[in-house]
Amino acid sequence: MSQELGRVQRPPVDQYKDKRKLLLVPLIQSHPSIDDAGATIISTYWAQVTTQLEVMQTQLGAISVVYCENLAEGGDQGLEQLQAADQSTYELVSTVVSEGATLEVIEELESLSELIDLQRFLASPMVSQKVATRLQEWYTEASKSRWDRISETIGGTLGEGSVGLILASERHQIQFPSDIEVFYVAPPALDEFRRWMQDWIEQRQREFADRMASESTDSLDADT
Repeated sequence: MSQELGRVQRPPVDQYKDKRKLLLVPLIQSHPSIDDAGATIISTYWAQVTTQLEVMQTQLGAISVVYCENLAEGGDQGLEQLQAADQSTYELVSTVVSEGATLEVIEELESLSELIDLQRFLASPMVSQKVATRLQEWYTEASKSRWDRISETIGGTLGEGSVGLILASERHQIQFPSDIEVFYVAPPALDEFRRWMQDWIEQRQREFADRMASESTDSLDADT
């Protein structure tokens, strides 16, 4: 069972001395459509994550390996991809790597591409229920294979007594090896971001509904 950091007291270090430890950080990334309020919350979130990781390393040991969901390259190439995708994530990972950790790849490009294509198909209207069912089954199978592979990679690369860091979305379905102690890093800004995201989604839905209603009214006016 994962333990949540930022909301628990300092863990008894000796209890985890010889165990494999994994710090799980929810992966939150910025986007061009995010407003200033959301961008500020995200910036605060990553600052708090950085602080908590620094504290945890003094308690559990230095991070020796980093894993990042959706990243199909490791090492320097992986850092370059992170820098192009999200600056906040890049800054955190590059700092940890500069302190001696290794950026380990846990994704396969072909697998990610397959899932992206399937998501696009599933998001499109379909006439045939049979086709929709087959696509959903394909997606479920591909997704399970992906999560299983990530779990196996972590199990095979996180050394005994070592500390790892993984950045993964809150909806991940990774089943971590049972001998790894997982610590869920949850700074205060995480809840703030969740509330902001919910409000942001509801606002977009209202705007979409208003736009559709307006277009419908315009269409009726044009027909009369």
